[in-house]
Amino acid sequence: MFGVILLAVSVLLVWSLMRSPWGRVLKGIREDEDAVRSLGKNVFAYKMQALVVGGVIGAAGGIVFVLPSAVVPNSYSTSLTFFLWTLLLLGGAATVFGPTLGAVLFWIVFAFLGNLLSQLVSAGILPITNLQAGSIRFALVGVALMLLVIFRPQGILGDKREMTFVQ
Repeated sequence: MFGVILLAVSVLLVWSLMRSPWGRVLKGIREDEDAVRSLGKNVFAYKMQALVVGGVIGAAGGIVFVLPSAVVPNSYSTSLTFFLWTLLLLGGAATVFGPTLGAVLFWIVFAFLGNLLSQLVSAGILPITNLQAGSIRFALVGVALMLLVIFRPQGILGDKREMTFVQ
C-alpha cells in the first residue's frame, strides 16, 4: 500500500512539475537545447535539477523495492534492467503516466505468460520442463519488445510527433 501511495504522489508531482514553467523549459531543452540557451536559460542548472528530482524519485522507488526483503546483490541482475527498459518503452517516451501504465501492463502479461506456460507444461501440452518454460517466457517478452520498437516506437501513450528527430 505504501508503494502505491508513493507512486501516486510521484506521478502527481511529476505531472504538476511538467505543467509548470520549469517543466516547459525542460521540454524545450529536450526539443532544442540551443534555442533554450539562446533565450537566456541556464540549461546546465535545469538539467541538474531534473537529475536531482529523478534521483529522489528513484531512491524512493529503491526503498520500496527493498522494504519487504534484505538487499541481496543477486536480485539486481541484468533481467531487472531488461524489465525496466521494457516497461519504459511500453508506456511511452516523454509521458508522465506512460511508465506507470507500462509497468502495470508488463507485469500483468509477464505473470500471465508464466502461469499459462506452467499450466501448459503441467497438462502435458508442452513437452518441456518448467525451467525451459521460464526461458520461453523471457524469449516471448524479448520478441514483444522488438515488435514494439519496430511498430510502435513511441510506446502506448507516446506521441508520434515527440519521436521526430529534426535537427
